[in-house]
Amino acid sequence: MAHEMIRIENVSYKYGSIGEENPSMVINNVSMSVNEGEHLVILGHNGSGKSTLAKLMNGLLLPTEGNVYVNGINTRDEEKIWDIRETAGMVFQNPDNQIVATIVEEDVAFGPENQGVPSSEIRQRVDEALKIVEMIEYKKHAPHLLSGGQKQRVAIAGILAMKPECIILDEPTAMLDPIGRIEIINTIKKLNKEEKKTIIHITHYMDEAVEADRILVMEQGQIVMEGSPREIFSQVEKVKNLGLDVPQVTELAYELRKEGIDVPQNILTIEELVKAL
Repeated sequence: MAHEMIRIENVSYKYGSIGEENPSMVINNVSMSVNEGEHLVILGHNGSGKSTLAKLMNGLLLPTEGNVYVNGINTRDEEKIWDIRETAGMVFQNPDNQIVATIVEEDVAFGPENQGVPSSEIRQRVDEALKIVEMIEYKKHAPHLLSGGQKQRVAIAGILAMKPECIILDEPTAMLDPIGRIEIINTIKKLNKEEKKTIIHITHYMDEAVEADRILVMEQGQIVMEGSPREIFSQVEKVKNLGLDVPQVTELAYELRKEGIDVPQNILTIEELVKAL
């Protein structure tokens, strides 16, 4: 039995002030869980509720109804909120909003300093975190001089230095150029495979979802599809009807099939397509 890192039970979340006539329902009775070590991608276009779900997962928001458990701790338990945030670290869309110090290594040290980690250990954690994200040679640099992808990797290092078991990334590549996006995707893969971190990656880029163990697709505050990347992307029509794209190579295979060329339905990589042809 796999260990559950996050469990969401019948959670709804409504925006709007109390007493308002019809507060809008952003998350509508969602139940799901994330297992330890899993690489989960949550897909959905803007307004589907996916970013709200992320914030519910580490107690930035509390559910209007239902419960969220992080490693068995209910996010409603005010006394344990720091335990929750140390278990599930959050990386946001805009790296500029996450960077607090004027030198890279000081920025990465910020989290563990707030946790009260002894300074000798902080130095070790900072170096280790920067090595993992391949930014160690920039440790004395000023973050504002870095590229977007490098800044985002520093932000990830800052979370890593706090030793979370789970990392939630809320559209971490939305503001990056293609090179920065590749840097972050490679970092996410490495965190999951080599560092054994549980990853919850929220995105609307399909090609980023191909690497996942499991995908959830959200629409209007509900989970409307769930499965492996192959299971999800072989349903091209359904994915497109939800206003999402499929990876380019899947799209190509789909068009070839429509033309009567016999290629499998569940192609995810260029290599597979070449082989099939």
